Amino acid sequence: MAVDKATQLRGVALALASFAIYATHDVLIKYLGGIYSPFQIVFFSVLFGFPMMVLFMMRDAQGVSLKPVHPGWTALRTSIIVVNAATAFYAFSVLPLAQTYAILFAAPLLITLLAIPMLGERVGLRRGAAVGVGLCGVLIVLQPGVTEFSLGHLAALVAAVCSAMNAVIMRKIGGAERAVVLLLYPMIANVVVMGAALPFVYRPMPGLDLLAAAIIAAFALFATWLLILAYRVAPAAKVAPMQYSQIIWATIFGALFFDEALEWSTAIGTAVIVASGIYIVFREDRGGRSATTPVLRSRGRAVPSPLPTSTPIAGPAAPPPDTSR
Repeated sequence: MAVDKATQLRGVALALASFAIYATHDVLIKYLGGIYSPFQIVFFSVLFGFPMMVLFMMRDAQGVSLKPVHPGWTALRTSIIVVNAATAFYAFSVLPLAQTYAILFAAPLLITLLAIPMLGERVGLRRGAAVGVGLCGVLIVLQPGVTEFSLGHLAALVAAVCSAMNAVIMRKIGGAERAVVLLLYPMIANVVVMGAALPFVYRPMPGLDLLAAAIIAAFALFATWLLILAYRVAPAAKVAPMQYSQIIWATIFGALFFDEALEWSTAIGTAVIVASGIYIVFREDRGGRSATTPVLRSRGRAVPSPLPTSTPIAGPAAPPPDTSR
């Protein structure tokens, strides 16, 4: 069914609003990260997200069972999201915003690669070349041999890999698992794991900082809701590239709040990564003939969060005969 232009524009606008809120959410993470351990920030932001999650569960009409259909994959995904949250929050705390985004934007490239062994997807020469070019963009940002490779850079790379693995697992099991299972287990795991680490890293938080943690939770859930609406009214190929608008907000917010200047290596590397990611999106969408669309089907954002940032997705379809993609 064709979607009229006005409806598509509404979907794009919703996506842009969603990613603007996500970017603001990440600014608050960076602000708190200058004072507190990422374990403490994750713990309180997820804890404040629970009341909103309970409201979601009350509206869930699929029954009361919380038993996962795929316990192994659900456990793996839950563990990945815990690592994802800690590493992403740490990266935002110690790296410039734009540089952090640039590295995390490698996630769609990694989704394309991981979909080959995990989903049996076919990735042709052109998309494979785009992935290679995009990863070269990551090297431009990191400047190995010129810039000292820090723990923050490693954390951002780990977060990008975890984000990609989460998206691929969601692609694999999302059609079978209830949304409440996909959302609740990672939240519980984050509270338990981060809570266990809390006695070793805890610093007293004044009311204003606790409010910032609560706003992080509210922004994550509200931005996710807007992104779901965007995907409902516009094609994925129109919505997915909007995530790269976050680099604009990162540049503005970094300069305004953290006195960060955009380095030439970050700007060039980001341009390469974004161009590769957009090429992959449009290559997947070209002609609508291929079911081999791991990035389009991820329906989330490349930048990870301990709170839900993507919608459940259908399982993989049979690969098409066209392998030139």
